[in-house]
Amino acid sequence: MSEFAYKKDGTKEYLTFSQNQSFLLESGKTFGPITICFETYGQLNADRNNCILITHALTGDSHVASHDELDVPGWWEDFVGPSKIFDTKKYFIVCSNILGGCCGSTGPSSINPETNKPYGINFPIITVKDIVNAQRKIFDYFNIDHIPAVVGGSMGGLQSLQWSVSYPNFMDGIINLAAPLNLSTEAVGINHIMRKSIMWDPNWNNGDYYGLDLPANGLSVARMIAMLTYQTRDLMNKKFGRRTKSNIGDFFSSFDAEFEIDSYLSYQGEKLVQRFDANSYLYFTRAMDLFDLRNEYGSYMKALSRIHAKFLLVAISSDTLFNISELRKARDILKLNGVNLEYVEIQSDYGHDSFLVEVDKYTNCISNFLSELNYAINREKSSEEFEYSTGNVQ
Repeated sequence: MSEFAYKKDGTKEYLTFSQNQSFLLESGKTFGPITICFETYGQLNADRNNCILITHALTGDSHVASHDELDVPGWWEDFVGPSKIFDTKKYFIVCSNILGGCCGSTGPSSINPETNKPYGINFPIITVKDIVNAQRKIFDYFNIDHIPAVVGGSMGGLQSLQWSVSYPNFMDGIINLAAPLNLSTEAVGINHIMRKSIMWDPNWNNGDYYGLDLPANGLSVARMIAMLTYQTRDLMNKKFGRRTKSNIGDFFSSFDAEFEIDSYLSYQGEKLVQRFDANSYLYFTRAMDLFDLRNEYGSYMKALSRIHAKFLLVAISSDTLFNISELRKARDILKLNGVNLEYVEIQSDYGHDSFLVEVDKYTNCISNFLSELNYAINREKSSEEFEYSTGNVQ
């Protein structure tokens, strides 16, 4: 069987590869078949060199933006599109639903061809490196061997870091929004609590709940915990304060009486349950925990010295999940190891969610970075053409 099988269904594209279980995971195991679902925006130019990869965060998917006025908005709607930061009149944008997901790419809810049942927890433990290696297949198939940039925030930022080390000559630039070099002890602990909330839901059934009652309560609680790390205390005080949805007297007779923050968190939990698979949540948070470039290379020096791309690292002043001190530490380590780094701190009251919602605060730093990349690329191209024209090619 051929390595690649490709199909397009509306605006979503699906690439299936490693049908013979030939995809090597970081654990040393092989796996397949693998299907990666992705969406594209804009047009690939004749030279095949105007592509930007956008990588999604924990509960994101391939739908980064709407394709037309009839389409539903994407998770980065204000950033991607004609004349926006990632200008689809200029760039060919690719965003994939990552390996382990539940929105078209192979994950725990996919059918295992050996059993004809969903994988459940028989799906292999994956890493960010596995996710990146699977994404790379998209470009192999379309014969794209170099791109201007890889972009990602949060878990997507971890992917951009992995791209910079695993494929150092593949891109000119890396844009990492609010992702450290590895998760703090606290962040790992929070992920553990969220996974336990899912696994202790009786409906989780050791991961074998497909076709049955979903572990909705566990996933909902996990989401509520996460939401408290995505926003700041000051923002939540401003939005909700101690306002109540019920009469104060009801709080003395029922636990169903709610503060406005209670209602908001419950709503966010219920909303995620409607669109996301609990097992994917387990696998993704574990992949984030395991992320550490030193695992493969032994030290930051050996790992980060591989980076050739110009690097934009953006930190958020009020980030609760990935504290500003972690990003400053990442800045110092990247610089110490010779990375061509541009570092920006965004002053925001929104916390970790800032990179998703405050487009105006990111316009200048990202647009300027992309302009600098394009200038450097064009200057290098002009230099090569001059050398060729004067016979100075070695």
